[in-house]
Amino acid sequence: MLLDNQVPLTVIDADDIRLMTINRPSARNSIDLATAVALSSAMQGLDADPALHVGVITGAGGHFCAGMDLKAFARGEYPVLPGRGFAGFTDSQPTKPLIAAVEGFALAGGFEIALACDFIVSSEEARFGLPEVKRGIIAAAGGLVRLPQRIAANVAMEMALTGRMIDARRGYELGLVTTLTNPGDALTVAMELASVIASNSPLAVWATKQVIRESGDWPVDEIPQRQAEWGRRIAASDDAKEGALAFVEKRAPRWRGR
Repeated sequence: MLLDNQVPLTVIDADDIRLMTINRPSARNSIDLATAVALSSAMQGLDADPALHVGVITGAGGHFCAGMDLKAFARGEYPVLPGRGFAGFTDSQPTKPLIAAVEGFALAGGFEIALACDFIVSSEEARFGLPEVKRGIIAAAGGLVRLPQRIAANVAMEMALTGRMIDARRGYELGLVTTLTNPGDALTVAMELASVIASNSPLAVWATKQVIRESGDWPVDEIPQRQAEWGRRIAASDDAKEGALAFVEKRAPRWRGR
């Protein structure tokens, strides 16, 4: 494990997967300005590099993230970047798939980081919560919007108004956590899922994520047309032709991402 006096975020590109580890374990990986800047750069790099297909974010030292670094905030730091949001990406997530691998605490802004990911893989020992009301503030980095999109609105309301934590098992029952793992295995399982996603057509994966993200705002009478437009666009791609040819020839496809 890297020491706290080194970089606040480690980035490792393993084949087509970018692993980003918040590296401030003595502060439970809370987010200061330097970490937000580093995360912003890493997320933008994930989208910009055609060789990278999936991102995974986790925390060092047995915890995911405890939210904003209040000591840094007291010094005048505010880890919110213009156009990017808290932690450098909660207002502008990557267009490529992003998985949260959670051990320990994912609280306040840390929970909001996990919610900004496409899905959450969690250890059984993890804890989630939005305790902001206990400090006289609100979860303004997307938590109050995204949480009721992931779980029943009344349950999200209870969590947000009480500020109480839930454990990973409860999160799994609610559908917040998609995959539950043994303690210490969240990252391993997240990387395995990332590998499965990365083996698929990057163009089809990208388009699938966009449709899922955008379709909630589509007018009901336009849904068939918009679905068909996306379908025609991807069906005309080189990857679609390659997928069919690989199936016929009984071989692994050679994706080109176009």
